[in-house]
Amino acid sequence: MTIANTPVNPFIRLDPLDNVVVARIPVPVGTDVPSEGVVTRQDVPAGHKIAAREIQAGEPVLKYNTVIGYAAELLPPGTWMHSHNIRFDEVVKDYAFGSRYEPTQFVPAAERATFDGIRREDGRVATRNVVGVFVVSAASGTVARKITTSFKDADLAAYPMIDGVVPYVHEQGDGMEWTGEPMDLLRRTIGGYLKHPNTAAALVIAQGGEVNDLDALLADQGLERGPRLKTMLISETGGLRAAVAEGRRLVEGMLPLANDCHREPCSAEHITVGLQCGGSDGFSGLSANPALGAAMDILVRNGGTAILSETSEIFGVEHTLTQRAVTAEVGQKLVDRMNWWLEYNSGKDTQINGRVSPGNNAGGLANVLEKSLGGAKKGGNTGLMGVYKYAEPVGAKGFVFMDTPGYDPAAATGQIAGGATMVCFTTGRGSCFGSMPAPTMKLASNTPMYERMRADMDVNCGRIIDGEATVEELGREIFDQLLEHASGRLRTKSELSGMGNDEFMPWPIGIVC
Repeated sequence: MTIANTPVNPFIRLDPLDNVVVARIPVPVGTDVPSEGVVTRQDVPAGHKIAAREIQAGEPVLKYNTVIGYAAELLPPGTWMHSHNIRFDEVVKDYAFGSRYEPTQFVPAAERATFDGIRREDGRVATRNVVGVFVVSAASGTVARKITTSFKDADLAAYPMIDGVVPYVHEQGDGMEWTGEPMDLLRRTIGGYLKHPNTAAALVIAQGGEVNDLDALLADQGLERGPRLKTMLISETGGLRAAVAEGRRLVEGMLPLANDCHREPCSAEHITVGLQCGGSDGFSGLSANPALGAAMDILVRNGGTAILSETSEIFGVEHTLTQRAVTAEVGQKLVDRMNWWLEYNSGKDTQINGRVSPGNNAGGLANVLEKSLGGAKKGGNTGLMGVYKYAEPVGAKGFVFMDTPGYDPAAATGQIAGGATMVCFTTGRGSCFGSMPAPTMKLASNTPMYERMRADMDVNCGRIIDGEATVEELGREIFDQLLEHASGRLRTKSELSGMGNDEFMPWPIGIVC
């Protein structure tokens, strides 16, 4: 059997040494695959794999010439391969710190790409200009939301440079230890947002009496009240309604100062991108992720910064990153964070122990090794210049890694707190994620999902799967569009849909009572 009206091979070979190939489209049983000399033995969903040759029981299964598991049984050529016959197990890793590191060939400073940014007094450059209303604990969440929703378009019409008044509400700040890593992480996250170049002014609200004490938070983060940073205690304002009125008055007073800015041409070296993926499928590692990686290679050569994260979702391929580390110390930092995650998840039914989400599985990903293989491709191919804790300020230029969970809102929050001024988010199953104050640009891995969710997707990387574009061509397109988004000339689909006001989520590792 052959598939009618198929202009390209229905299967994709990713590496000459692979023993599997990936279906571009749904392929029925009995289909000839001339490129591999096999016939499909079962129906194969799009994004799933077949054996390109006979694979012995226990033999490594290779995709991109990387082990993604082991054959659970003898697999004849043409066999549909997925979690039912690919066994998850530990793989041997050669960390080989720095063995594949190559210095980046930078574009000369005078020739670097530019975007229209907002230059702050300290030299940092913003992509958006947002006024934030923050809470030290969940107790102030309702007040913060009521303050921000009280500002309508008409109220901000006189301030055209302000991109919004945004609430940053979370569920922590009480019921946790006074000191230690959880409190450090929470304060580091809130502080990172308060000091973010995209935050033009901010109001911080406390109920009064929280474990995350307002004055202690400011002192810990080296922040002082001033024209652009106001604070308010609900317990001292006369109750909720009075607090909303007072909060609105304080925000109104900062609007003229926040609006006093302009955009000007700035080097792309001032752009920091948080790299995210969610709802991944079997195409994510073939199209959207490597195309985003190609775009980040261009950004890095132009002096910018790309932050890869989601530590549990690089498990099994972390050695491919340590081999690119600029120093052994940088490589060891990544190994140390991975070991922390393995201990943290010991005995738990979580992703790092093999299983992926039902959506990932249905999309063609057999286990976390296969998911990690594709996810790591978002970071491109340049050297690994630094490894950072969650929400830690990112100081290195180039490609870096930040330790975060795999859960998208928590991961992106950490990246933004660390300084990301844009977020690029790849998806195969579809996602409506957005973020503030750094907007999210979303990349679809396949054309059918892109067509279904045009209102939420910014770039269709499915054209790679369709044979209409190369990874390199899409990488250049993503980079060019990223500059347009960073300049504010082109709003992302998530911004146009009003996404981002509810996705602020500091990593909740510290709730104990």
